[in-house]
Amino acid sequence: MKQSDFELLNSIKYPSDLRKLSIEQLPQLCDELRADILKELSANPGHLASSLGMVELTVALHYVYNTPEDRLVWDVGHQAYGHKILTGRRELFYTNRKLHGIMPFPSPKESEYDSFVCGHTSNSISAALGMAVAAKKTGRDDRKVVAIIGDGAMSGGLAFEGLNNVSSMPNDMLIILNDNNMSIDQSVGGMRHYLLKLNTNETYNRIRFKLARWLNAKGFFNDDRRKGIIRLNNALKSAISHQQNIFEGLNIRYFGPFNGHNVIELVRLLKQLRQMTGPKLLHIHTVKGHGYAPAEQQAVIWHAPGKFDVESGERIVQEKTNKPPRFQDVFGETLLELAKANPRIVGVTPAMPTGCSMNILMREMPDRAFDVGIAEGHAVTFSSGMAKDGLLPFCNIYSAFSQRAYDNIIHDMAILNLPVVLCLDRAGLVGEDGATHHGAFDIAALRAIPNLTIASPLDEHELRRMMFTAQLPGKGAFVIRYPRGNGVKTDWRCELEEIPVGKGRCLKEGSDIAVLSFGPLGNIAAKAIEKAETEHNSLSVAHYDMRFAKPLDTELLASVGKRYSKIVTIEDGVANGGFGSAVSEWLMDNGYNTHVTRLGLPDSFVEHGTVAELQQIVGLDAESVKTVLTRLHDSTQAAS
Repeated sequence: MKQSDFELLNSIKYPSDLRKLSIEQLPQLCDELRADILKELSANPGHLASSLGMVELTVALHYVYNTPEDRLVWDVGHQAYGHKILTGRRELFYTNRKLHGIMPFPSPKESEYDSFVCGHTSNSISAALGMAVAAKKTGRDDRKVVAIIGDGAMSGGLAFEGLNNVSSMPNDMLIILNDNNMSIDQSVGGMRHYLLKLNTNETYNRIRFKLARWLNAKGFFNDDRRKGIIRLNNALKSAISHQQNIFEGLNIRYFGPFNGHNVIELVRLLKQLRQMTGPKLLHIHTVKGHGYAPAEQQAVIWHAPGKFDVESGERIVQEKTNKPPRFQDVFGETLLELAKANPRIVGVTPAMPTGCSMNILMREMPDRAFDVGIAEGHAVTFSSGMAKDGLLPFCNIYSAFSQRAYDNIIHDMAILNLPVVLCLDRAGLVGEDGATHHGAFDIAALRAIPNLTIASPLDEHELRRMMFTAQLPGKGAFVIRYPRGNGVKTDWRCELEEIPVGKGRCLKEGSDIAVLSFGPLGNIAAKAIEKAETEHNSLSVAHYDMRFAKPLDTELLASVGKRYSKIVTIEDGVANGGFGSAVSEWLMDNGYNTHVTRLGLPDSFVEHGTVAELQQIVGLDAESVKTVLTRLHDSTQAAS
């Protein structure tokens, strides 16, 4: 479609404009909104398939509810592009995920229509319940609150905790369960199978709606009577249908499943539900990528497909010309290699087999890999249980998502020093997904925990060797963190050999300043050192790849502390409490009078943009590091 073809969409800047349309016009608006999303994302990549599947529901919600006064609480922003376009951000949507542009996920910092932050899953029910209670406590009884959650997110523990509390606390909130049998990969687990079988007759639902409205009008629906009638209704329905309903078992009225792509029907349903008191759940079936055949047929690939041609459906993929592999693929190939040699090894992922490349092991050894769904805490404790009784799990979680498993890492993995290899993918700056997804906090959070070994590889060879080392007998709880994206070596396959735990290595000798790097940022440090020494012939910088943030190589630190008056540490994590802090603490505790400059992420949430752009902003690019080195050198020269 051309811009001029968006007849209805061009007339809408905010939902108040949308509500001026007749209900008969909404299918056309949905077609235009879907076409606009395709046009925008074909040139500026983002999360496509999820938002295509939610077009009709998005339009219906803003048509029925008085947003932003009424609250729509999205669970993960993958599905909310249509919402952004309809809420005053269409003209700026071409900046989505770009530096200083539209945020990748909904956030109240960006728009009053975004009621809560939603970069991670399963938080919508709890947040919406809080808002529903706040509305009652602050005299806003007319405010409606809706949580929109996907079937994949419903497997998260926080979603169940929220459901349990919804059932026991006075509220009128609506939970919309978007059931498309997908998270990013296909949904797994008992909830998926339960939803596949859950069905309620639509005629029954309509009759119940009318009966509920009649009883309410006659004054029969006070709180006690309503709960009693709901319990009786649920018991009769279960007896007739031979089907138990988990939601109604929690005293949450269930309606569905309904077709999530019939916008007129959705509007009618939502109008009726909006007037009903008490907690309720609307179950809709949608198709991820709906309305665009390529995305419907390959939803995993089209979750975030990159650039593509809308007409042909061809993805625009850059040719790989002897390019270094992605760290995640080195992990996946190495895990398979190790699993073939060690029958105790198994793989565990919380719903990210494609994203972390554990699908490589799943294809070859499906009985040795476990996708536990969106349940990071469970992934760690499940792995710990297997480790307790003889297996050797490699549990792969994105760094930002591992924050949800912090207690499990301490209580279930570290206390017994169980042989779990926790691989933290997407550590450090991840780029366009922004603040909710940067793996900024794992070093600082984990290094205080006893028994953990915390390692980070400089390159692909080091990743393979760290994985080999971690699965050797007696290594205990072992954490390996590595970034999103490509490494630096095209000849990435190497011999698997043990790395001494807690031992760093000297990459380059020098006499003036010592740079201690942790992880892949050591490659940037090496470029910065080369630049600094080229510009200042009198400058000589040593470079050490520390490999381990815990345990530290104290022998190496003692040597460095004696030789150098100035040390620079560099890490792809928050500087406060991270690797540099560990180095400074050890030097201070052991009496070394050494000046330490810590380079890392700031004490603030870093925005979205390319990794290179963000590294420049936070001072972790080669030019910025070079500037630090030359400044330290100049200050030494001036002092002498």
